[in-house]
Amino acid sequence: MLFYTIASLLLAATTLAQTTPAGFTPSTNMTLDVYYGSTYITPGLMMKKSSVQKAPVVGVTGTELPGKYLLAFIVYNSQGTGGKRTTVLHALLQDYAAANQKQNGTNVITTKATGPSSYFGPAPPAETPKHPHNYIFLLFEQPANFAVPASHKQTVQSRMGFDIVKFMADAGLKDPIAGNYLQVQSGDNTKRSFQA
Repeated sequence: MLFYTIASLLLAATTLAQTTPAGFTPSTNMTLDVYYGSTYITPGLMMKKSSVQKAPVVGVTGTELPGKYLLAFIVYNSQGTGGKRTTVLHALLQDYAAANQKQNGTNVITTKATGPSSYFGPAPPAETPKHPHNYIFLLFEQPANFAVPASHKQTVQSRMGFDIVKFMADAGLKDPIAGNYLQVQSGDNTKRSFQA
């Protein structure tokens, strides 16, 4: 009985720590708080395409973020050309900093930057059978004098085939400090598991 209780607690802790999809690299144990309007994104939440078209409010709970930060928003395992799965960059926004405001206990961070790659909302293609797409948020400490490495400028502009691990190495980024993800599938009749 004691073993069952301990195993259950460990499983619950593992589930709570999962802020990116299973098998995705890089990962982090800190949840990035993401709000689309009043809807809080718990990791893996299924959302309607129409409700995630504007950039969300982001931040963290329980800690202050005193520096500048870089936010990457990517879709992992998206259907690309010829049915081949790929990664697409949906946003790469720099200069996030503390906004000195809270939303439901979240220490909000904001940016006025629209680049290096502006936000565009999830728009998964029609697939039969439907395939939920994982849209992943990763928050990084932004290095001083951050710039997109020359070898990644074309990919950041085209957005297709974005390799976050290689980008991190070439841009001098450390592991992400926080992450989160949501799921969207084709069509706008996707049922959400949370109603706001």
